[in-house]
Amino acid sequence: MTIRNRKISRTGRSTQPPVLIAYHVAERGEKSLWTRIGVAWDHEDHKGLTVQLDLVPVNSGRIILRQPAVDE
Repeated sequence: MTIRNRKISRTGRSTQPPVLIAYHVAERGEKSLWTRIGVAWDHEDHKGLTVQLDLVPVNSGRIILRQPAVDE
């Protein structure tokens, strides 16, 4: 996992891109439906992550954290 130094803006939000993207994965028969639900940033001490979820899944499934694609 890539560790980035996080910069905070005046609004208290990170100005750095997230290190991980959170997805909810629901099984639909033989296929899996991946829905982006949030992001995660490293802590300054590199001992944890801050996860910001825009949606919280209410049905069964998994939450997977992945590194962002180069084009994101």
